[in-house]
Amino acid sequence: MTLTQEIAKRKTFGIIAHPDAGKTTLTEKMLLFGGAIKTAGAVKSNKIDTATKSDWMEIEKQRGISVATSVMGFEYKGQKINLLDTPGHQDFAEDTYRTLTAVDSVIMVIDCVKGVEIQTEKLMEVCRMRKTPVICFINKLDREGRDPYDLLDEVESKLNIKVRPLSWPISMGKSFKGVYNLYDKQLNLFTPSQRKISDDRVVIEDLSSEKLDERIGTSLADQLREDVELIEGVYPDFDPKEYLEGTVAPVFFGSAVNNFGIKEMLDTFIQIAPSPKSRQTEEREVKPDEDNFSGFIFKIHANMDPKHRNRIAFLRICSGTFQRNKPYNHVRGTKPLRFSNVTSFMAQDKEIIEEAFPGDIVGLYDTGNLKIGDSLTDGENLTFKGIPSFSPEIFREVVNKDAMKTKQLEKGLQQLMEEGVAQLFTFEIGSRKVVGTVGQLQFEVIKFRLKNEYNATADFVPMNLYKACWITSTDKKKLDEFIRSKQRHIAKDRNGKLVFMAETKAWLQMVQDNFPEIEFHNTSEY
Repeated sequence: MTLTQEIAKRKTFGIIAHPDAGKTTLTEKMLLFGGAIKTAGAVKSNKIDTATKSDWMEIEKQRGISVATSVMGFEYKGQKINLLDTPGHQDFAEDTYRTLTAVDSVIMVIDCVKGVEIQTEKLMEVCRMRKTPVICFINKLDREGRDPYDLLDEVESKLNIKVRPLSWPISMGKSFKGVYNLYDKQLNLFTPSQRKISDDRVVIEDLSSEKLDERIGTSLADQLREDVELIEGVYPDFDPKEYLEGTVAPVFFGSAVNNFGIKEMLDTFIQIAPSPKSRQTEEREVKPDEDNFSGFIFKIHANMDPKHRNRIAFLRICSGTFQRNKPYNHVRGTKPLRFSNVTSFMAQDKEIIEEAFPGDIVGLYDTGNLKIGDSLTDGENLTFKGIPSFSPEIFREVVNKDAMKTKQLEKGLQQLMEEGVAQLFTFEIGSRKVVGTVGQLQFEVIKFRLKNEYNATADFVPMNLYKACWITSTDKKKLDEFIRSKQRHIAKDRNGKLVFMAETKAWLQMVQDNFPEIEFHNTSEY
């Protein structure tokens, strides 16, 4: 196959949502339809003994939540689908924001009972900023939820995007019968199944057919005909161009747990979703069909296999062909890097691959050379834009509980911070180490992983800090003067960048007024 054909058959997207909207369950069902797994697992269940593929970390199984992005690839109808299942919990939002830099489109899952929630609104802002095409999947129609029309209005008003339903539910809750595909004008009636794909389905291509009344009853059949007529009358025809520009969100309804509505969405998705797109670098725009290879690291995960203590860097390929064992220019580094262990993913299951193409996400075994935001190229020095590091909101000092395990603690903290789980600041005076996070739950994850993966124990003591601001100035003399006068409040992040640790909002404001030549930043690009 030529490079252009390889690019055309790839779709790389992320699944995002508020916690508990059904993101991981939807991921499982997509893998099921793609033939990547035979039986779908459950996030939390006493009856189903198979755990989900994408929540594979020990802490995820215990808590029934996703705490790290999982990468999965599968084939569906001749297309190569790269799917990234992100954490929904706001405490792990940074991982999700970084993942959004590596995808070309997004499926946003909304719970039909709760509607649009706060975290969904925040994620939508990030998508809007990047003009990422969004598909909405309204989930859990096997429960008595809100009226579909009300949900569409809420998506439009709260997420500030026009919507166009491309499938429509037949009733909901106990009487839920399935969904009508408005895009293909087809109705598939399935037998609900939580774990396998049911072959027992009836295809109805004409809504006026009596077969519809026989299958779902006259009142539901009439209601569906009425709804379809209303939707086709009220909403303009679906324009794929508007979706690709990020101004219209196609909406699908379904029940991930019962396999209703997933196939309709997948079939439409592979027709309308974008293939790998061009990427912006500091130097120029990089097009996917360029001959020369380029890509960037958006995530690092240590100890994916606790038995082997490995560290894997996730590379998004942006242009050209990536080949195993070929030396590549490490833009930030001093020497070229070659990778003999290149893997494609199915959560933590991996297989060695020889080559990969734009849109693919591959895992590179790394001993510590790579960091989040690093670029690899065929020779050109390119720096990919827009991988953010946010100022944390909660700060705690690290207290070592076992002096004999200091080395293990240092190594554990360093590796977990390189993953972007949290941020580490070291004060210039006294070398005190402070961990900053976006949410409370991250400290529990860090503590758990330090103990389980590095055999180190630490306490995290709350600190009275309001914000960590990265500082820069065009006047080196003024910057040195500022550092001297505020020495006790100056720290360095893990990359050695200077950070001002402000104790209160009012004090930060006063310092900013007193030192106008110093710039204070709330985010730092990797």
